[in-house]
Amino acid sequence: MGAAVAPLLARPASSAANRKHFVPALCAYSFRDQLKDRSLSYEDLIRLGAESGARGIDLTTYWLPDTKDETLFRLKRAAYRLGVPIYTIGIRATMIQPTSDGRDAAVETVRHWLAVAEKLGAAHMRIFGGSVPKDATEDQAVEWAVETLKRCADESGNKGITLGIEDDGGITLDANRTLEIVRKTASPWAGINLDIGNFLTNGYTQSQICAPYATNVHMKVDVHIDGQPQPADWPRILGILGQAGYEGYLALEYELTVDPLVNVPKLMARLRDTIAAG
Repeated sequence: MGAAVAPLLARPASSAANRKHFVPALCAYSFRDQLKDRSLSYEDLIRLGAESGARGIDLTTYWLPDTKDETLFRLKRAAYRLGVPIYTIGIRATMIQPTSDGRDAAVETVRHWLAVAEKLGAAHMRIFGGSVPKDATEDQAVEWAVETLKRCADESGNKGITLGIEDDGGITLDANRTLEIVRKTASPWAGINLDIGNFLTNGYTQSQICAPYATNVHMKVDVHIDGQPQPADWPRILGILGQAGYEGYLALEYELTVDPLVNVPKLMARLRDTIAAG
């Protein structure tokens, strides 16, 4: 263990001036079908990101052929040459684990992928909260998540890598519960990977609750209001983030299946313009 570091605190309220520090990025999940069927390689994705004006790659790892050094270093080299760092990776690791064996396994999964992130040069990693197990209460689930996340944050902190628990299904669809997990974990290496489109109700309000603890942001084309998707008001989202003091990457995550090769570059241009207009 290194020297003790103060727990992550909510950022103070700020002015819209922070908008100039927003960085457009591209999430690999936008091309999930193409990556899965290998019609698009991760190297292709990095080039698409660079050509569309992204300044960082949010690398969903699900479709990597392997995690050998040769594979990882090839991607790192491609990202460096194109000037789009792989700043974060997304993995399948769930914090709500009702058994000690399950928590041990989750920590081991995180430990493995931290080594991958380190080799890619990523300083952030996205993880999941999970669902409340049958016959358990939300309070119990929160405590299990906190115990797992504390251990994982200890591991990530030793490598200087921040963990972001994403609002993605299960208990994390409630912003207050997500915030509770992060606050009780009380680590400078754990925060929220804020996805503006995943909350099923009151997307703007719930994003505002989480924004002071955001470590990475996924920008979507839709935000849910009263259970219904509506076109996302990106300037409003940037205002929420700016007031919360967030500075850093805004990663476009395109979840529609219609022509991502055509639509993603257009949306990246819109994201860049929205940031510039802020």
